[in-house]
Amino acid sequence: MHASFSLVWLTIVAAFAAGEESRPIVVASKAFTESAILGEMAALLARESGHPARHREQLGNSGIVWRSLVAGEIDVYPEYTGTIARDLLKNERLLDHQAMRQELAQRGIGMTEPLGFENAYVLATLPEVAHRLRLESISDLRNHPTLQLGLGNEFTNRRDGWPGLKAHYDLPQTSEQIAAMEHSLTYHALRNGAVQVIDTYGTDAQIQKLGLRLLDDDQNFFPEYAAVFLYRLELNEEAPQFLQALRRLEGNITAEQMQSLNAAVEVDHDNVPRVAQNFLHENFAVGQYAPPPTLREKLQALAQRLWRYTWQHLVLVAASLTAAIAVAVPLGVLAAKRPRTAQPILSMAEVIQTIPGLALLVLLMPPLQAMGLPFIGATPTIAALFLYSLLPILRNTYTGLHDLPPALRESAEALGLTSWARLWRIELPMASRLILAGVKTTAVINVGYATLGGLIGAGGYGDPILQGLTRLDMVTMLEGAIPAAMLALLVKTAFELSERVVVPRGLRLKPTS
Repeated sequence: MHASFSLVWLTIVAAFAAGEESRPIVVASKAFTESAILGEMAALLARESGHPARHREQLGNSGIVWRSLVAGEIDVYPEYTGTIARDLLKNERLLDHQAMRQELAQRGIGMTEPLGFENAYVLATLPEVAHRLRLESISDLRNHPTLQLGLGNEFTNRRDGWPGLKAHYDLPQTSEQIAAMEHSLTYHALRNGAVQVIDTYGTDAQIQKLGLRLLDDDQNFFPEYAAVFLYRLELNEEAPQFLQALRRLEGNITAEQMQSLNAAVEVDHDNVPRVAQNFLHENFAVGQYAPPPTLREKLQALAQRLWRYTWQHLVLVAASLTAAIAVAVPLGVLAAKRPRTAQPILSMAEVIQTIPGLALLVLLMPPLQAMGLPFIGATPTIAALFLYSLLPILRNTYTGLHDLPPALRESAEALGLTSWARLWRIELPMASRLILAGVKTTAVINVGYATLGGLIGAGGYGDPILQGLTRLDMVTMLEGAIPAAMLALLVKTAFELSERVVVPRGLRLKPTS
């Protein structure tokens, strides 16, 4: 009962916390630069056509964004035809765009015409490695069974990624030769010699920056990866002006232009909104030109971002922690008072604690969707943090009550106190220091775990950390990492000060000489 009430409560808080007003058009993008730029273009075109729009940037991988689109959590996002056929619809025979549209329409999804460029997967290596090992094509990898490959996490699991590529080319490399990591980190690994070959995208700015040698797909494994926009078919009725504006991009973005836009963000460290806005202005006369910001404008923008990240992060932590206290403390009392329930209650909390953070976010999506609740954004993040918060508070509550001296209980019974009076007036105050220690530990851990919310659009400090990671921008990453560390210290200090209020005076630690 406590858990059900808490789930409803945290969902209400999450909806309030997200501050989501009615959203006529929600644009999403995946966790890489090109998708973010295209998503920002779509959001700008929506506003230009008279529709309020929100861009949910860095929302995760194809599976998360696709599921969000089908469920109506988002309205439109950029995708690639090869990914649509092989990874989303799982039908490699869908080579014709019209057949692809018919298949998508059965799911209530529309697809624009190609935007004018392809962004196919490619394997790449450094020129000196290619020369030394005589690597010109993917087939040449067969001659080097011990070659180390650094592959992005998504590429290692996709049907159009490593599993299919290995089978198609009959490559000898085993899992021992594969280092799966965040895509942006593969470039560091390649430069440092930790791996010799990586996967990348045809329009990636790092190809030109590092002078990478691309391996020829000599057996034509990778399909066409033409960039398109996927959108809910309801937009034909709800926002026809927006779709008309969006279709202005069809056939009008070249691969060279897209690579330059990516380089402006990843190499020149310009921001995505300005890059997208200036491209639309220069090529489609949309909006106004955005000049480079002055130092004062940069500082003002930084202050606004930090305020927004801090508020969002505090909401995630406070909502999940409050719900966890409301559930874990009563459960800890129950476990201490009813010994038979202790093992099942504690074991369940321990099992939850062993689930990796990202896996828990994904596992929460189906039940939240089945309940008609948002499965991206603040709601699943708060739910995951709530589940992670249970064990420390629960265990400390149980231990604090279970380990009270028997003589103390006997004295309370001798005084004729009721069970409730003993609990409220004696046992809980005596265990308060340990309970508060569990809450403090949970709060500090939550500040760190909450950054995972950036993977599913929950905001907070996870946003700049993820952006910096995907764009190889250490400064942007530190915008989230440093405030998160400072917030953890502030939370720890706040709970230490609160001990003076919560813990009876006689139980507080005394300073020693």
